[in-house]
Amino acid sequence: MPNAPHPLTPILNPRTVAVLGASENTAKYGGRVMNFLKRHGFAGRIVPVNPGQSAVFGIPAVPKVSASPEKIDVALVALPASTLPAVIEECGQAGVRCCVVLTADFAETGVAGVAREAEIVGIARRHGMRLIGPNCLGFINPHLNLPLTASIALATDPMPRGPIGLVSQSGSLMASVISHAQDLGTGFSVCVTVGNQADLEICDFIEYLIEDPRTQAICAYIEGLRDGRRFLRLAERARIAGKPIIAVKAGRSEVASRITQSHTASLAGSHAAWEAACHQHAVILLDDPESMVQCAHFLTTFGPPRSDGIAVFSGSGGTIAVTADRLAAAGLRLADLNAATRVKLATYVPDNRPVNPLDIGGLARGLGMRSAQDAYTWLAEDPDVGVVLPVVATTPQLEDKVRWWGQRALEQKMPTALLFTPGSLVDGARQAMRDIGCPFTNRLDDTLRVIRAAVDYGAASRTPRTPVQAPVDFNAGRCAAAATDTGSLTEPQAKALIAAAGIPVLAETLVTNPDEAVAAACATGYPVAMKGVCRALVHKSDAGAVKLDLADEAKVRTAWSAIAAAVASALPGSAFDGCLVAPMAGAGIEMIVGAKYDAQFGPLIVVGAGGVLVELLADVQTALAPITPADARAMLERLRAWKLLQGIRGRPPADVDALVDAVVRVSHLAAALGPRLIELDINPLLVKTRGEGAVALDARATLS
Repeated sequence: MPNAPHPLTPILNPRTVAVLGASENTAKYGGRVMNFLKRHGFAGRIVPVNPGQSAVFGIPAVPKVSASPEKIDVALVALPASTLPAVIEECGQAGVRCCVVLTADFAETGVAGVAREAEIVGIARRHGMRLIGPNCLGFINPHLNLPLTASIALATDPMPRGPIGLVSQSGSLMASVISHAQDLGTGFSVCVTVGNQADLEICDFIEYLIEDPRTQAICAYIEGLRDGRRFLRLAERARIAGKPIIAVKAGRSEVASRITQSHTASLAGSHAAWEAACHQHAVILLDDPESMVQCAHFLTTFGPPRSDGIAVFSGSGGTIAVTADRLAAAGLRLADLNAATRVKLATYVPDNRPVNPLDIGGLARGLGMRSAQDAYTWLAEDPDVGVVLPVVATTPQLEDKVRWWGQRALEQKMPTALLFTPGSLVDGARQAMRDIGCPFTNRLDDTLRVIRAAVDYGAASRTPRTPVQAPVDFNAGRCAAAATDTGSLTEPQAKALIAAAGIPVLAETLVTNPDEAVAAACATGYPVAMKGVCRALVHKSDAGAVKLDLADEAKVRTAWSAIAAAVASALPGSAFDGCLVAPMAGAGIEMIVGAKYDAQFGPLIVVGAGGVLVELLADVQTALAPITPADARAMLERLRAWKLLQGIRGRPPADVDALVDAVVRVSHLAAALGPRLIELDINPLLVKTRGEGAVALDARATLS
């Protein structure tokens, strides 16, 4: 039995559409939509709704939705917000499947708008009708010549038809993306704007696009998600289906976060969490909508590259020198060409020239076209080459060469990032690429983004998902039993929590007066360290509440007095619980391992360079918890501190295995406690020489 169509199929592929607020005044939304519907030749039934006109643009009108001779699949509503409850009620009674509400002045405006929005959603649900919006700009389905939008991007012909699906929380941004696609020579299966997501939301449309046979890649402009975990489940489905998701996420800065909240009533989540979620689920995360379309065009044309090796050639030596520098700065790898490829290229290239990047300029004029063809062919055939990058400079036979490269790339499905460096001088070559549907870029920055995204997606799409299992001795019940308090924990409480997860901590003694401190120091053995304990004390070193290398009784007593005074000065009126007395820990590399709970994606694990300079160094990696040991090691390898852990300048290698184990255990602790564990920092986790382990020197945590 065939699978049932997706519930959104009849909405995004309607047979009958109504326009409420229809007119011939194209300065108004309803008039513009009617103009576009007629102009682009929607083959279905159009029902203008206007009680004051018998026809709109020659199409018979009805005074109200219920007067339509046919059942309406989708009604576009472009009417004042005050009229919406009655309008939505009328549509529901008439059996309309879905209302696309362009009208603004709802949740994005504040408390009163939230109430108005909830009212129309309640009416729609009572009738089993869906809503897109409000505060959106509608949708288009180019395969049906259906422009159910007021966007001026549809004022040009033809509608940009192609394999890319787009869902956007911004209407105007959709218009810009459509324009970019037209410039590139690609197009869309469906473009949808969701506005406030009062009913149907981003994930509903991503799910549809995964199942839609016309869609080969999914672009999404996102300000906030209702259900981050659902998004990740859909990302995994898209990966399995071979459909890349390319997302632009707004709200990474404090200013942008405030804008998104006022724009579509969305909450912008942690950008570090977004980066981690996308990295782990093969979602391409970008910061630029134009690049989003370029990446989608590239991947739908060629598919993911077979390797991360890049082959560069150009007729301009200076141009390829700059390109090689920029590739290295972007962390992209020049392919290591094999001996057979090098022998072939040697027939054109003098011995003193490198073959990757390859300068094919300055050859005999009669060899120009032939060398351009052979260079591309031989580079594309090399097994280490995943992407060929022809950098187009001013050269004889330019259009002929470019057309040949583009056609060959399409025939062989070889990922080819054509970069046009001249300006309008090569517009003819650009148009030739649009005509045959071959991707190109005009700026090296865009080229690097496209290649980086394609290479990363290729690697992610080939990497199987490994089941995550906790260490055999990890006991979630023991961790939960250690998490009985709430609020900010003291250091001993936080260390008891991580010790329950199996993370080594120093043998410390909590003392409440100077005499106990001296006794503990004698039992521990000099020298010792002392740290103040106070629930409200976060940065003990900054407050002067840490004293090290205390070699005798007198120094211990002096340290007690100094720590007590420092806590009283930093936190007047706060309870001083005493001091921890501990042995000096010895040498090692200070790292930070932490966890936090993200509202959209759940528990996160963080690892990076630690110590008192952790904020200044900002050398951290984040992942969704829990993770595997392989995941933890990969995070460490992406740190700048990785070289330090490996041992440099005579330093012995650190115990990376012990560090990996600690990261994995914290990730499972975070997953076990879920939203109860608001945040946890182990800083520093002292990683000793290989084979000597790692130990938590300090920890703090907050429990809900």
